Amino acid sequence: MSKGGYPSVCVVDTHSTRPAVPPRLSQGRRRAGVAQTLLFLLVSVALCGMAIEACFIYRLYRPGSATSASTSKLIAGPVVTSPPEALVLAPSKPVAHLTDGQDVVHGTKIMAWSMDAAPLLYEMDYKDKSLVIQKEGYYYVYSKVSFLDIDVFYHSVNRRTERYSGGSIPLLVSRRFSVGSSEMRSNSYLAGVFHLTKGDALFVKVSNTSHIARLKSYENIFGAYMI
Repeated sequence: MSKGGYPSVCVVDTHSTRPAVPPRLSQGRRRAGVAQTLLFLLVSVALCGMAIEACFIYRLYRPGSATSASTSKLIAGPVVTSPPEALVLAPSKPVAHLTDGQDVVHGTKIMAWSMDAAPLLYEMDYKDKSLVIQKEGYYYVYSKVSFLDIDVFYHSVNRRTERYSGGSIPLLVSRRFSVGSSEMRSNSYLAGVFHLTKGDALFVKVSNTSHIARLKSYENIFGAYMI
């Protein structure tokens, strides 16, 4: 109380700072909910990433998978695999290799060759017991025959060509003379290099095909290849 019984006058400072108003409960709850949702999304993304990585690792190292084999090859060295059944490579030049066979019917003096015994014929033809040249060039020509060593036996490789109308031309010749009739087996091998033209025909001629030993097909062979 002031003097004289009158109340004192209070002076109010209008420029003083008002006390801070406490945040509303609804706003706080809203912010907490947003934070929880964001945290849940982050955790979900992390779990999904771990699951995807686990699946990838399982497929990568699963037994029998191609990726697992490749990874094992990189880690432990090359993997030993069984070779393929056949590797067929086309020759770079003409080649032929023929053998005897059960399907072969020889002439009296000219030998025939099997078409059932997997003959090798590349850019060359087989016709009328002869190899027919399709491409001009130098060729290595060879022939081997097994025979019964009786009396006289001759073995030759001959050439028919349009450039020579007098018949065939002997390219390689072997003669064998024996005394008695011991019927011992022997063989003759002929080989040489010749320049051949397209259409030339090569054939093998012997003194008598009945003397040819035919126990194994590979004992009688005939072939040529460009060099």
